[in-house]
Amino acid sequence: MKLESLKQITAALNAAGARFLVVGGLAVVAHGYGRSTMDMDLVVDLSPKNLSSVFSALAALGYRPVPPVDPMDLADPSARKRWVEEKGMRVLPLQSEIHWETPVDIFVVESFSFDREYEHALLERLPGGEPIRFVRVETLIAMKEGAGRRQDLADIEELKHSLKELARKEEGGREKNGS
Repeated sequence: MKLESLKQITAALNAAGARFLVVGGLAVVAHGYGRSTMDMDLVVDLSPKNLSSVFSALAALGYRPVPPVDPMDLADPSARKRWVEEKGMRVLPLQSEIHWETPVDIFVVESFSFDREYEHALLERLPGGEPIRFVRVETLIAMKEGAGRRQDLADIEELKHSLKELARKEEGGREKNGS
């Protein structure tokens, strides 16, 4: 994954007014566990208007779905259900010849309330100032528990450790303030 590609993807999505949350390895890093990742995993608002914004922004950067599907079918719950049941598809992978080192995966399965998570997301800024939203750590842990791969299990342990550290720091701050 290239930082410059990450910045361009985020800038394009933000400029298009797209509603998206970063999950997966990048979110793990944002929550304090330094590890490498090869792709950018996204959960997006699955409304037709938002999907149009997402795919227009990504297409401008050369991104196309790897399987020959219409990405706008993500707006159709029955199409998503077919993809999951018939093809075992959990994400829609996108590749770009321009940004070939930074594939993008868009989750097909809705594992949480997008609106709620978007409202409570961890908002950070990339180098250069571009805002980017990451799913909350508690939700990230739940997603990884559902996936159950070896890397996910390792991530869960680190994320839980980060949560404990954060709670300890918050408790210490309250004690100093006399609360």
